[in-house]
Amino acid sequence: MKTELCTVLSIEKPIISAPMGGAAGPALVAAVSDAGGFGVIPLWDKPVEQVRNGIAEVRALTSRNFAVNLNLSFPYEDQLQACIDEQVFAVSLFWGMEPAAIKAAKAGGLVVMASIGTAEEARIAADAGADIIVAQGWESGGHVWGRVATMALVPAVVDAVDKPVVAAGGIADGRGMAAALMLGASGVWIGTRFLASKEATIHDAYQQGILRASESQTEWYQDLYDVAWPNAPHRALANSTSEKWRNAGSPTPGDRPDEGEIIGRRPSGEPVVRYQSYTPLSDTTGDIAAMSLWAGQGVSLVREIMPAAKIVEEISRDAERALRSCCASLFDDQV
Repeated sequence: MKTELCTVLSIEKPIISAPMGGAAGPALVAAVSDAGGFGVIPLWDKPVEQVRNGIAEVRALTSRNFAVNLNLSFPYEDQLQACIDEQVFAVSLFWGMEPAAIKAAKAGGLVVMASIGTAEEARIAADAGADIIVAQGWESGGHVWGRVATMALVPAVVDAVDKPVVAAGGIADGRGMAAALMLGASGVWIGTRFLASKEATIHDAYQQGILRASESQTEWYQDLYDVAWPNAPHRALANSTSEKWRNAGSPTPGDRPDEGEIIGRRPSGEPVVRYQSYTPLSDTTGDIAAMSLWAGQGVSLVREIMPAAKIVEEISRDAERALRSCCASLFDDQV
Protein backbone atom coordinates (compact mmCIF):
# COMPACT_ATOMS: atom_id res chain seq x y z
CA MET A 1 0.00 0.00 0.00
CA LYS A 2 1.94 3.00 -1.30
CA THR A 3 0.70 6.57 -0.88
CA GLU A 4 2.22 10.00 -1.39
CA LEU A 5 2.93 10.10 2.35
CA CYS A 6 5.12 7.01 1.98
CA THR A 7 7.16 8.78 -0.69
CA VAL A 8 7.64 11.96 1.35
CA LEU A 9 8.65 10.07 4.50
CA SER A 10 10.43 7.16 2.78
CA ILE A 11 8.27 4.59 4.56
CA GLU A 12 6.43 1.44 3.51
CA LYS A 13 3.23 1.75 5.54
CA PRO A 14 1.36 5.08 5.82
CA ILE A 15 1.00 4.85 9.59
CA ILE A 16 2.37 7.47 12.00
CA SER A 17 2.48 6.96 15.75
CA ALA A 18 1.22 9.97 17.69
CA PRO A 19 3.67 11.82 19.96
CA MET A 20 2.00 10.88 23.23
CA GLY A 21 3.90 12.65 25.99
CA GLY A 22 4.85 10.17 28.70
CA ALA A 23 3.81 7.19 26.59
CA ALA A 24 5.87 7.38 23.39
CA GLY A 25 9.49 6.90 24.30
CA PRO A 26 12.43 5.93 22.08
CA ALA A 27 11.53 2.23 22.09
CA LEU A 28 8.01 2.83 20.74
CA VAL A 29 9.18 5.35 18.15
CA ALA A 30 11.94 3.05 16.91
CA ALA A 31 9.65 0.01 16.79
CA VAL A 32 7.07 1.83 14.66
CA SER A 33 9.72 3.12 12.26
CA ASP A 34 11.42 -0.27 12.02
CA ALA A 35 8.04 -1.81 11.15
CA GLY A 36 7.76 0.42 8.10
CA GLY A 37 5.69 3.15 9.70
CA PHE A 38 6.87 6.48 11.08
CA GLY A 39 7.49 7.21 14.74
CA VAL A 40 7.22 10.63 16.40
CA ILE A 41 8.90 11.37 19.72
CA PRO A 42 7.59 14.19 21.95
CA LEU A 43 10.51 16.30 23.17
CA TRP A 44 8.88 19.72 23.40
CA ASP A 45 8.97 19.95 27.19
CA LYS A 46 12.67 19.15 27.42
CA PRO A 47 15.76 21.36 27.79
CA VAL A 48 17.91 21.47 24.66
CA GLU A 49 20.42 18.94 25.96
CA GLN A 50 17.62 16.47 26.67
CA VAL A 51 16.27 17.05 23.16
CA ARG A 52 19.65 16.09 21.76
CA ASN A 53 19.81 13.07 24.07
CA GLY A 54 16.30 11.99 23.08
CA ILE A 55 17.23 12.11 19.41
CA ALA A 56 20.37 10.11 20.11
CA GLU A 57 18.40 7.49 22.05
CA VAL A 58 16.06 6.89 19.12
CA ARG A 59 18.97 6.75 16.68
CA ALA A 60 20.66 4.15 18.86
CA LEU A 61 17.62 1.90 18.36
CA THR A 62 16.83 2.43 14.67
CA SER A 63 18.45 3.58 11.45
CA ARG A 64 15.04 4.56 10.09
CA ASN A 65 13.63 8.08 9.91
CA PHE A 66 11.48 9.60 12.65
CA ALA A 67 10.21 13.02 13.75
CA VAL A 68 10.49 15.18 16.85
CA ASN A 69 7.27 16.74 18.10
CA LEU A 70 7.33 20.38 19.25
CA ASN A 71 4.56 22.31 21.01
CA LEU A 72 4.18 25.84 19.64
CA SER A 73 2.38 27.17 22.71
CA PHE A 74 5.56 26.71 24.76
CA PRO A 75 9.02 28.13 23.96
CA TYR A 76 10.20 26.05 21.01
CA GLU A 77 12.88 28.03 19.15
CA ASP A 78 15.88 26.46 20.90
CA GLN A 79 14.42 22.96 20.63
CA LEU A 80 13.76 23.49 16.92
CA GLN A 81 17.32 24.67 16.40
CA ALA A 82 18.55 21.53 18.16
CA CYS A 83 16.51 19.44 15.71
CA ILE A 84 18.07 21.35 12.82
CA ASP A 85 21.56 20.99 14.27
CA GLU A 86 21.05 17.25 14.72
CA GLN A 87 19.48 17.01 11.24
CA VAL A 88 16.46 15.07 12.39
CA PHE A 89 14.52 13.96 9.33
CA ALA A 90 11.29 15.72 10.33
CA VAL A 91 9.55 17.83 12.95
CA SER A 92 5.92 17.65 13.97
CA LEU A 93 4.52 21.06 14.94
CA PHE A 94 1.31 21.29 16.92
CA TRP A 95 -0.84 23.39 19.23
CA GLY A 96 -0.75 26.60 17.29
CA MET A 97 -0.21 27.97 13.82
CA GLU A 98 3.20 29.60 13.44
CA PRO A 99 4.22 30.07 9.80
CA ALA A 100 7.59 31.32 11.04
CA ALA A 101 8.28 27.97 12.73
CA ILE A 102 7.41 26.08 9.54
CA LYS A 103 9.66 28.35 7.46
CA ALA A 104 12.53 28.03 9.94
CA ALA A 105 12.30 24.23 9.94
CA LYS A 106 12.18 24.14 6.15
CA ALA A 107 15.16 26.49 5.90
CA GLY A 108 17.00 24.09 8.21
CA GLY A 109 16.40 21.21 5.83
CA LEU A 110 13.68 19.38 7.78
CA VAL A 111 10.45 17.81 6.59
CA VAL A 112 7.57 19.57 8.37
CA MET A 113 4.35 17.99 9.59
CA ALA A 114 1.81 20.57 10.77
CA SER A 115 -1.18 19.59 12.92
CA ILE A 116 -4.34 21.59 12.24
CA GLY A 117 -8.01 21.65 13.18
CA THR A 118 -9.58 23.45 10.21
CA ALA A 119 -9.17 23.69 6.45
CA GLU A 120 -8.15 27.34 6.78
CA GLU A 121 -5.31 26.41 9.14
CA ALA A 122 -4.27 23.76 6.62
CA ARG A 123 -4.04 26.40 3.91
CA ILE A 124 -1.91 28.65 6.12
CA ALA A 125 0.44 25.78 6.96
CA ALA A 126 0.71 24.70 3.33
CA ASP A 127 1.42 28.25 2.17
CA ALA A 128 4.20 28.48 4.76
CA GLY A 129 5.83 25.37 3.30
CA ALA A 130 4.57 22.46 5.42
CA ASP A 131 5.16 19.15 3.65
CA ILE A 132 2.44 17.15 5.44
CA ILE A 133 -0.83 18.28 7.00
CA VAL A 134 -2.12 16.35 10.02
CA ALA A 135 -5.88 16.82 10.28
CA GLN A 136 -6.72 16.19 13.92
CA GLY A 137 -10.36 15.35 14.51
CA TRP A 138 -12.28 16.00 17.70
CA GLU A 139 -12.32 12.25 18.49
CA SER A 140 -8.62 12.32 19.31
CA GLY A 141 -7.28 11.45 22.73
CA GLY A 142 -5.01 13.73 24.69
CA HIS A 143 -4.92 17.41 23.79
CA VAL A 144 -7.33 18.27 20.99
CA TRP A 145 -6.71 21.41 18.95
CA GLY A 146 -9.94 21.62 16.92
CA ARG A 147 -13.66 20.98 17.24
CA VAL A 148 -14.44 19.22 13.92
CA ALA A 149 -14.88 15.44 13.69
CA THR A 150 -12.40 13.45 11.61
CA MET A 151 -15.01 12.32 9.06
CA ALA A 152 -15.86 15.94 8.21
CA LEU A 153 -12.41 17.46 8.66
CA VAL A 154 -10.32 15.18 6.46
CA PRO A 155 -12.13 15.67 3.13
CA ALA A 156 -12.38 19.41 3.77
CA VAL A 157 -8.63 19.58 4.28
CA VAL A 158 -7.92 17.30 1.31
CA ASP A 159 -9.91 19.69 -0.88
CA ALA A 160 -8.12 22.73 0.56
CA VAL A 161 -4.46 21.80 0.08
CA ASP A 162 -2.25 20.05 -2.44
CA LYS A 163 -0.24 18.24 0.22
CA PRO A 164 -0.40 14.75 1.75
CA VAL A 165 -3.07 14.82 4.46
CA VAL A 166 -2.85 12.53 7.48
CA ALA A 167 -6.07 11.64 9.32
CA ALA A 168 -5.94 11.73 13.12
CA GLY A 169 -8.68 10.97 15.63
CA GLY A 170 -10.70 7.84 16.37
CA ILE A 171 -8.61 5.57 14.14
CA ALA A 172 -7.49 2.41 15.90
CA ASP A 173 -7.72 -0.42 13.37
CA GLY A 174 -7.53 -1.26 9.69
CA ARG A 175 -11.16 -0.36 9.04
CA GLY A 176 -10.54 3.15 10.32
CA MET A 177 -7.44 3.44 8.20
CA ALA A 178 -9.33 2.25 5.12
CA ALA A 179 -12.07 4.79 5.78
CA ALA A 180 -9.51 7.59 6.12
CA LEU A 181 -7.88 6.64 2.82
CA MET A 182 -11.29 6.63 1.14
CA LEU A 183 -11.81 10.18 2.42
CA GLY A 184 -8.66 11.19 0.58
CA ALA A 185 -6.12 10.93 3.37
CA SER A 186 -2.62 9.78 2.47
CA GLY A 187 -2.08 8.09 5.81
CA VAL A 188 -3.18 7.87 9.43
CA TRP A 189 -1.95 9.19 12.77
CA ILE A 190 -2.62 6.74 15.60
CA GLY A 191 -2.26 7.27 19.33
CA THR A 192 -4.68 5.34 21.55
CA ARG A 193 -3.97 1.99 19.88
CA PHE A 194 -0.27 2.37 20.67
CA LEU A 195 -1.05 2.97 24.34
CA ALA A 196 -1.65 -0.78 24.40
CA SER A 197 1.75 -1.60 22.92
CA LYS A 198 4.45 -3.42 24.85
CA GLU A 199 6.75 -0.45 24.29
CA ALA A 200 4.39 2.18 25.77
CA THR A 201 5.84 3.63 28.97
CA ILE A 202 2.55 4.12 30.84
CA HIS A 203 1.40 2.65 34.14
CA ASP A 204 -0.19 -0.80 34.03
CA ALA A 205 -3.40 0.52 35.62
CA TYR A 206 -3.71 3.09 32.83
CA GLN A 207 -3.08 0.45 30.18
CA GLN A 208 -5.66 -1.88 31.70
CA GLY A 209 -8.17 0.97 31.79
CA ILE A 210 -7.65 1.43 28.05
CA LEU A 211 -8.35 -2.25 27.43
CA ARG A 212 -11.61 -2.14 29.41
CA ALA A 213 -13.01 1.15 28.14
CA SER A 214 -15.98 1.55 25.82
CA GLU A 215 -16.31 4.19 23.12
CA SER A 216 -18.59 6.24 25.39
CA GLN A 217 -16.13 6.37 28.30
CA THR A 218 -13.95 9.14 26.90
CA GLU A 219 -14.93 12.74 27.55
CA TRP A 220 -13.81 16.04 26.03
CA TYR A 221 -12.96 18.75 28.56
CA GLN A 222 -12.28 22.43 28.06
CA ASP A 223 -9.97 22.78 31.05
CA LEU A 224 -10.36 19.89 33.51
CA TYR A 225 -6.72 18.78 33.53
CA ASP A 226 -5.24 22.25 33.27
CA VAL A 227 -2.53 22.18 35.96
CA ALA A 228 0.83 22.55 34.16
CA TRP A 229 -0.86 23.15 30.80
CA PRO A 230 -3.73 25.67 30.92
CA ASN A 231 -6.06 26.64 28.06
CA ALA A 232 -5.60 23.32 26.29
CA PRO A 233 -8.81 21.28 25.67
CA HIS A 234 -8.36 17.55 25.90
CA ARG A 235 -10.02 14.12 25.81
CA ALA A 236 -9.51 11.49 28.50
CA LEU A 237 -11.22 8.56 30.17
CA ALA A 238 -13.99 9.44 32.60
CA ASN A 239 -12.85 8.67 36.15
CA SER A 240 -13.32 9.56 39.82
CA THR A 241 -11.86 13.04 39.28
CA SER A 242 -14.25 13.91 36.45
CA GLU A 243 -17.18 12.37 38.33
CA LYS A 244 -16.46 14.43 41.45
CA TRP A 245 -16.15 17.55 39.29
CA ARG A 246 -19.44 16.90 37.49
CA ASN A 247 -21.25 16.15 40.75
CA ALA A 248 -20.07 19.56 41.98
CA GLY A 249 -21.69 21.22 38.96
CA SER A 250 -18.64 21.29 36.67
CA PRO A 251 -17.10 24.40 38.28
CA THR A 252 -14.32 26.36 36.64
CA PRO A 253 -10.68 26.16 37.76
CA GLY A 254 -10.26 27.67 41.18
CA ASP A 255 -13.59 26.34 42.45
CA ARG A 256 -13.23 22.63 41.75
CA PRO A 257 -13.41 20.06 44.57
CA ASP A 258 -10.10 18.99 46.12
CA GLU A 259 -7.93 21.28 44.01
CA GLY A 260 -4.30 21.01 45.02
CA GLU A 261 -4.79 17.57 46.58
CA ILE A 262 -1.75 15.34 46.07
CA ILE A 263 -3.01 12.12 44.49
CA GLY A 264 0.32 10.53 43.60
CA ARG A 265 3.98 10.97 42.89
CA ARG A 266 6.14 10.87 39.79
CA PRO A 267 9.02 8.38 39.64
CA SER A 268 11.25 11.30 40.71
CA GLY A 269 9.16 11.77 43.85
CA GLU A 270 7.57 15.02 42.69
CA PRO A 271 3.88 15.26 43.59
CA VAL A 272 1.03 14.82 41.13
CA VAL A 273 -1.97 16.92 42.09
CA ARG A 274 -5.60 16.45 41.14
CA TYR A 275 -6.45 18.11 37.79
CA GLN A 276 -2.83 17.99 36.67
CA SER A 277 -2.02 17.38 33.00
CA TYR A 278 0.14 14.32 33.56
CA THR A 279 0.55 10.91 31.95
CA PRO A 280 1.13 8.28 34.67
CA LEU A 281 4.36 6.42 33.93
CA SER A 282 5.24 2.85 34.83
CA ASP A 283 6.75 3.87 38.17
CA THR A 284 4.23 6.55 39.10
CA THR A 285 2.60 5.85 42.48
CA GLY A 286 -0.71 6.83 44.04
CA ASP A 287 -4.28 6.96 42.76
CA ILE A 288 -3.48 6.28 39.12
CA ALA A 289 -7.14 5.93 38.14
CA ALA A 290 -7.81 9.52 39.26
CA MET A 291 -5.16 11.01 36.97
CA SER A 292 -5.49 12.29 33.40
CA LEU A 293 -5.85 9.08 31.41
CA TRP A 294 -5.76 10.32 27.84
CA ALA A 295 -7.75 8.27 25.31
CA GLY A 296 -9.54 8.81 22.01
CA GLN A 297 -12.98 7.57 20.99
CA GLY A 298 -11.43 4.62 19.16
CA VAL A 299 -10.53 3.13 22.54
CA SER A 300 -13.22 0.45 22.35
CA LEU A 301 -11.29 -1.14 19.47
CA VAL A 302 -8.23 -1.63 21.68
CA ARG A 303 -8.48 -5.00 23.41
CA GLU A 304 -4.99 -6.51 23.39
CA ILE A 305 -1.47 -5.51 24.33
CA MET A 306 0.86 -6.21 21.42
CA PRO A 307 4.33 -5.22 20.23
CA ALA A 308 4.16 -1.93 18.31
CA ALA A 309 5.53 -3.59 15.17
CA LYS A 310 2.68 -6.10 15.22
CA ILE A 311 0.15 -3.28 15.62
CA VAL A 312 1.57 -1.52 12.55
CA GLU A 313 1.47 -4.74 10.54
CA GLU A 314 -2.07 -5.64 11.65
CA ILE A 315 -3.55 -2.22 10.90
CA SER A 316 -1.87 -2.05 7.49
CA ARG A 317 -2.94 -5.58 6.54
CA ASP A 318 -6.51 -5.14 7.73
CA ALA A 319 -6.84 -1.80 5.93
CA GLU A 320 -5.77 -3.38 2.65
CA ARG A 321 -8.19 -6.27 3.18
CA ALA A 322 -11.02 -3.88 4.02
CA LEU A 323 -10.43 -1.83 0.88
CA ARG A 324 -10.21 -4.89 -1.35
CA SER A 325 -13.29 -6.47 0.22
CA CYS A 326 -15.35 -3.31 -0.02
CA CYS A 327 -14.50 -2.71 -3.66
CA ALA A 328 -15.16 -6.33 -4.58
CA SER A 329 -18.52 -6.50 -2.80
CA LEU A 330 -19.73 -3.22 -4.29
CA PHE A 331 -18.76 -3.86 -7.89
CA ASP A 332 -18.56 -7.62 -8.40
CA ASP A 333 -22.02 -7.74 -9.99
CA GLN A 334 -21.33 -4.92 -12.43
CA VAL A 335 -20.07 -5.42 -15.94
